[in-house]
Amino acid sequence: MPRLSQLIRFGMAGVAGFLVDAGVLQATLALGMSFYLGRVISFLAAATATWLINRRLTFAHAGQRPASFQEWWRYVGAMMVGGAVNYAVSAVMFQGVLNSDPRSAIIAVAVGSIAAMVVNFIAARAIIQK
Repeated sequence: MPRLSQLIRFGMAGVAGFLVDAGVLQATLALGMSFYLGRVISFLAAATATWLINRRLTFAHAGQRPASFQEWWRYVGAMMVGGAVNYAVSAVMFQGVLNSDPRSAIIAVAVGSIAAMVVNFIAARAIIQK
């Protein structure tokens, strides 16, 4: 599959991952968790969602073999670099720019997600496309 097509599909999976990320974060905040703990939980949920989507749609040949915990762990590990970028950018946005307003948590997550997308695409391609 040409790289541009993969990048577009990866971006679509990223949008789905963002929706999972933002939704889980909002749920954790509603339960009284801190933004920072909520981001860890929402990252893991989003990484799992994007792994499932990417292995099935973006890197379709990978979806032909059974999903494994080992592949998931490698994927999440690779996404942690982008996740660290995402977390750091979203924390700076939330704490510094947005003044810790819980209503603006989604904006912080969106900016962090955009910052991490390129890093995550390179890592996902290397892990899933093996």
